[in-house]
Parts: sequence; structure tokens; C-alpha cells
Amino acid sequence: MEALLLAIYSFFVWLIFIKFKWLPWNIQTQVTVAIIPIVGMAVLILLLNIFAPSSSDVRVYKYTVPIVSQVKGRVLEVPVEEGNRLVKKGEVLFKIDPQPYRLAVNTLEAQLATASASQKELEESVKGARGAVDQSTARLREVSARLELARTRVSQNRELVATGAGTKFDLEQAETNLKELEGQYEAARASQVQAQAGEQQVRQKLGANVKGEFAQVAQIRAQLENARWELEQTTTLSPCDCYVINLQLRPGAFVAGIPFNAVMTLVEAKGQVVALFYQNELHQVKPGNTAEFTLNTDPGHVVRGKVDSIIWAQGQGQMPQSGTLPMTGVLNAPPGRFPVKFDIEDKDKDVFMAAGAAGAAAIYTDRLAAIHIIRMVILRVGAYTNYLILKLH
Repeated sequence: MEALLLAIYSFFVWLIFIKFKWLPWNIQTQVTVAIIPIVGMAVLILLLNIFAPSSSDVRVYKYTVPIVSQVKGRVLEVPVEEGNRLVKKGEVLFKIDPQPYRLAVNTLEAQLATASASQKELEESVKGARGAVDQSTARLREVSARLELARTRVSQNRELVATGAGTKFDLEQAETNLKELEGQYEAARASQVQAQAGEQQVRQKLGANVKGEFAQVAQIRAQLENARWELEQTTTLSPCDCYVINLQLRPGAFVAGIPFNAVMTLVEAKGQVVALFYQNELHQVKPGNTAEFTLNTDPGHVVRGKVDSIIWAQGQGQMPQSGTLPMTGVLNAPPGRFPVKFDIEDKDKDVFMAAGAAGAAAIYTDRLAAIHIIRMVILRVGAYTNYLILKLH
């Protein structure tokens, strides 16, 4: 762009001083003609760098998702393919032999049915124990009443014998009946205690519950839910719209289900674009400013977007916790640049951007919009020069 402006300027100089000779071509005019483009170009470049800053360091970042199997087993199927083939969210990545987990589910289902039946038996046992307690209590009341009557008869017969109105045989008979009823009372009392103990024991078994459910049933149900979840995990699905890179998993391989043992890595389909700017270039840049960038992987194409945010942090501003004093030696690193994150416009969201792609970018601030056209032309010229492959073979 600068060369084009200089060519236009030279053309007008030729017309004015050489072709039509409207002004004299002497030392003074020659010096003036030479100074004007130097000063003008210097001012123009300075203003462009302030109000339309550019960066030659654009980077495309994409997050990666390591895929780790939740369960272990033999791989039966790997239906995805690596390379530039999009894997949609929810598509099957690979399948593990589900038979051991299906058998575990069947076993726990049978145990759950048995435990539920046991719970019902205990509930029925509670009813039976309650009936036995009620029956023993009624029997105890009956014997207690007869025992009181027998004691009264013994007392009455003793009074009659003492006064000579009664016979000794009747007294002995009453005493015998009293001892018999006392034995029946003790037996009824023991039967009542035994029935109450049996009821208490059954109720204690039923009393061990979790959220209103018999503890054993709840435990087996939880194990069954875990087994069903493990059975579902034998089929691993894609968590995002991603690409599979460096796929080495094959049918027949064994996955161990270890958290740090990734079997494949997914690269997200949509990444983020960041441009690095020097620290004094960003004082006029604000979120929402229009931005454009080009990628070396797509020559001639300019992608439009907006400034999402400026990441006002980089490694040199970090002071980690340490027992050592910070050093300020002679080999300090140069001041770091700050990244600016871009939001891509809807019409360019489908543009393919490879992870790690590089390019150039420009930001158009809210001031001096008249000179933005110059930065736009410079950016587009640079985009078309990406068609040139400068190597000798």
C-alpha cells in the first residue's frame, strides 16, 4: 500500500513539475518533494499503528479432549476414522465387550429380587410376631385373673378351717389349684417375653433402612445401578463435535479403565483465534472493535470478526510462591505481548481453521476511521501474497 501511495504521489509530481511545468523544478522544490512523502508516510504509519494496530502473529488454538475408558475390557469395535473427518457429539467412538457387565447386572437383579422377597417375609414375620405377642398377653391376663381367684379361695378356705366351718381337704385342693395357676402364670409370662423379643428382633432387622427402604435392598439396588452404569460405559460416545487425531485404538485391544491412560484424543471442531500485540499497541483497543485476520492456510481470504477481550496477563507478571528472592539479572526476557481474542462473524463461522494455523490480523478502533481503509488494503495484499510459496524446489 505504501508503494502504491508513493507511485500516485510520484505521478502527480511528474505532472506538475515535468509534464506541465506548473512549478519550477529547482533545489527548493526538489527538497520539498522529497520531504513530503517521508514525513507523510511516517505520520501515516504512526497513526495506523495507533488507531488500526496490526499483528503478524495470529494463532488458532483448539482444546483437546483426552478420551479415557470408564471401564476395562476388550475392544470390539472402533467405528470412527481419524483425520479431517468430523465426529458429531453423541456418535460412538468405540465399544467394549459388554458380556461381563451384563452378567453382573443379571446377578444383582436376582439378588435384588431375593432381598425384596426377604423384606416381604420380614414384614409378614412382624405381623405374626405381633399376633403372638397379643395372644400371649391375652393368655397372661386370663391366667392372672384365675390366679387372683385361686388366691382368694385359698384365703377363704383357711378362714373356714380356722373356725371349724370348712374341711382341710378343700383347703388343700385350693392350695393345689393355686400352685398350678402360679406355674401357668410363669409359663404365660415367659411366653409373652419370648414373643416380645421375637417381635423386637424382626423390627430391628426392618429398622435398618435407607430413605424408607430396607438396608439390604437399598445396598443391592445401589450396586445394580452402578453395574447398569458400567454396562452403559462399554459404549463410549463423543462428548463434542470434534476430530479424532492419531487414532491408534483397534478392535482386539484391551483398555484398562485407568484415569491417566487415554486411548484417543479429540480436537474440538471450533477453536479460538488469538492475535499477539505489543503492549503499547492496545491503549485504543476495546471489546467490540471490528477486527480482521488472515490465515496462511487459506490464502486470499480475510475473516471478519470483533474483539472479544484483551487478555491482560502473561507469564512475566506472575510471581509464584517460593522461598527464593526474585532475580533481576542481565538476561531478562523482553517484555511479553498481550493476546487479543476474536469473535468470528456468523458468515465466517464455517471457515475451516486448523489448530496451530498462523496468520496476520488488524483491529479497527473507534477513531480515525478514514485511515482504516489503508490497513484493510495492506491486510488484503498480505493475504494474496500467501499464494507465493518461496522455496527453490
